[in-house]
Amino acid sequence: MAQFYYKARTAEGKPAEGTMEAPSLESAVASLQRKDLLIILVQPVEERLSALGMLEKLFSRVPLRDVVLFTRQLSTLFGAKVPIVESFKILINETENKLLKSNLAGVLDDIQSGMSISQALGRHPQVFSAFYVAMVKAGEESGKLEDIFSYLADYLERSYELARKTKGALMYPAFVLIVFVGVMVAMLIWVIPPLAAMLLESGQELPIYTTIVIGASDLVRNFGLVLLVFTATFIAVLVKYAKTENGKFYFSRILLSLPIFGGLYRKLFLARISDNLHTLLSGGITVLRALEITSEVVGNEIYRKILLESVEAVRGGSMISDTFMRYPDIPPLLSNMIKIGEETGKLDYILGSIAKFYQRDVDVMMDNIVTLIQPIIILILAGGVGVLIAAVLLPIYQYAATF
Repeated sequence: MAQFYYKARTAEGKPAEGTMEAPSLESAVASLQRKDLLIILVQPVEERLSALGMLEKLFSRVPLRDVVLFTRQLSTLFGAKVPIVESFKILINETENKLLKSNLAGVLDDIQSGMSISQALGRHPQVFSAFYVAMVKAGEESGKLEDIFSYLADYLERSYELARKTKGALMYPAFVLIVFVGVMVAMLIWVIPPLAAMLLESGQELPIYTTIVIGASDLVRNFGLVLLVFTATFIAVLVKYAKTENGKFYFSRILLSLPIFGGLYRKLFLARISDNLHTLLSGGITVLRALEITSEVVGNEIYRKILLESVEAVRGGSMISDTFMRYPDIPPLLSNMIKIGEETGKLDYILGSIAKFYQRDVDVMMDNIVTLIQPIIILILAGGVGVLIAAVLLPIYQYAATF
């Protein structure tokens, strides 16, 4: 959203001026005209952001939770037969997230300017995905906008809950890993050196594992900054490579091949594919368009390519199941169930059942992983610290025993 400075006069001839937010100059003019103002000047305001403001603008985003809440509230208002303009005005006043409020104000301005809801939402891709916009457009074309927003609200709630559980399952291992690395580095810098000095002064022959630990301590203390810069550069190169076509495919394959977590992610993507296709087809989207939209939001390059190739196959007269069966990343269960849905004409119902199955499977896997991984990580942390301490203390005990 951009800021615009305006000068105008009211219907009574009184001067009016100020600033306003709008997605474009045309939207700003239209918004002022709807207020019965005689426009004298409208021009964009040059933003001068502080360093903090620039960071806030760079990292600000609308959480999925807020989009879910907005969609559910809009669905409820539609169900109560509240007009679309009034619905948006109510939700803008109720919304606490400033960025979402600003985007909704822009959507409302565009709707009042004559745009359809889907067109207005499509001008804010940072908030409303291609999936979201396509569903709304299908609702407009079929005259079932109320049902579509209900579908969307249900779908987004399922997606949010699944994402929340996945992040929750991975949060603890990530935190413990960071703590583990921090503890190990701290010991190498502050705990090991004085103990190593005692051993070296004794003149005794040190075991190989003790020599390795002392060498690692010297390396971290003397070249810690170099190692930090090298690590940061290496990560930056990986991130840049991950954004390339080959990089996306390579890291997607690694993600699916990880021990334990690979199976979790695989079922997570399969649940997302099934649920997306079910929601889109239930909303009246064609099979071809549903596959295209799902490929954009699936979040994994391997499955994206499978879906895009399915689009070409379906366009050529083949069935989705025939394409899916050619790929080992699509399990036979999903392919066979889709085939049954295609043959019986109940593909959307079958996909909904598959989505529920995979979502339950993901929930069970996450619960098992969380239950098992906590004691395993604690043992690894304790073992790593124990090895460092033992590598230094054992030679000290052996030296003391000679006296």
